[in-house]
Amino acid sequence: MTDGNNARETYSDEPGGSGSGRMARVLGGGLAVALLAAVGAAGGWLLAGEDAPPSGPNADAGATSPATPSETPSPTVRTTAPPTPRTSAPTPSGGLTVPPVVGTDFEDARDELRDHRLGWRLVFGTGSGRDVRSADPPVGSPVRRGTTVALYVAGPAPEVSVPDLLDEDCSDAADDLVEEGLYPRYRTGRAGIVTAQDPAPDSTAYWNDPVTLTCGKEPAEPSGEPAPTP
Repeated sequence: MTDGNNARETYSDEPGGSGSGRMARVLGGGLAVALLAAVGAAGGWLLAGEDAPPSGPNADAGATSPATPSETPSPTVRTTAPPTPRTSAPTPSGGLTVPPVVGTDFEDARDELRDHRLGWRLVFGTGSGRDVRSADPPVGSPVRRGTTVALYVAGPAPEVSVPDLLDEDCSDAADDLVEEGLYPRYRTGRAGIVTAQDPAPDSTAYWNDPVTLTCGKEPAEPSGEPAPTP
């Protein structure tokens, strides 16, 4: 009932109150909880950036009451295939590659390979010029130290004068030949000094031509004294 002095509704547990007033307070509180739940659900999809509230037969039920076990969605399992390994040719230790020798003079190309501790093989052509037309392995290819690189030269092998190697140490003579574009051959081994060579000193040869060296001990010079008689 309503107190006429202060227009306040009274309940049965208060002096002069009734049971129906208490029931009204309980129902009023339940309605407020339901309204707050509905507002909370609406705020959720707004904060999530959705264009419209959830729809469907279970949309309201999902917002106001917990889902039953039969309504609980099963977890989504995502499977990701392992990345495909990238395959590439292994780069030798140190990252050494064939230097840019194509288009350069073949002597400069040879020196460039030697500076990188690479071997070389000159293949002369039938055209004209001294420039390197191609290399094998190609320029930029990963290589190891000591690898021989073939240099294909446009023109034919140039002439070269055979150096005088007589009386030189056999190892030093071989280095001199290589420097001049010639290659040593050994008739009697590589120890000792050069006692003979073929072609002869100052002869005309061509790049890549071999020079045969005879190496050994220097012959003893006669002392001028007569040999002792037995």
